[in-house]
Amino acid sequence: MRGFEYLEHTADVYIRAYGNSLKEAFAEAARATTNVMTNVDQIVPKIEREFYVKAEDLEGLLYRWIEEIIIIFDVEQIVFSDFEVKIEKYNNEWNLKAKAKGEEFDPSRHEIGTEIKAMTYGMIKIEVTDKRTIVEFILDI
Repeated sequence: MRGFEYLEHTADVYIRAYGNSLKEAFAEAARATTNVMTNVDQIVPKIEREFYVKAEDLEGLLYRWIEEIIIIFDVEQIVFSDFEVKIEKYNNEWNLKAKAKGEEFDPSRHEIGTEIKAMTYGMIKIEVTDKRTIVEFILDI
């Protein structure tokens, strides 16, 4: 089972994303982030973009991955709805390679959601079990 939900937080957006694997949970984390900016179900996957992110630990990898999604929206006004994520550890470093599909944001077709200032390190949590992976994080809005 994969998906995401928003948890209660006084000022920011607190996300819990989950999947049957680490790659599914990271994909759902990206979908949840995009869904804060606009309704992810309204995005047509016309543009494909590849992402490469590295970090020393999984928390850093999640941080850098979500920051990439936010930066692409801020700089290029592209929103994504479909994510294919691969994660592996190589030479004591975590590597994420992803393909994301989406389109240019169009205010006449896409709902205008909440502006995200940044991903934060506060309250990042990653729980990996044999049956399910859960990631939790906060977006500064």
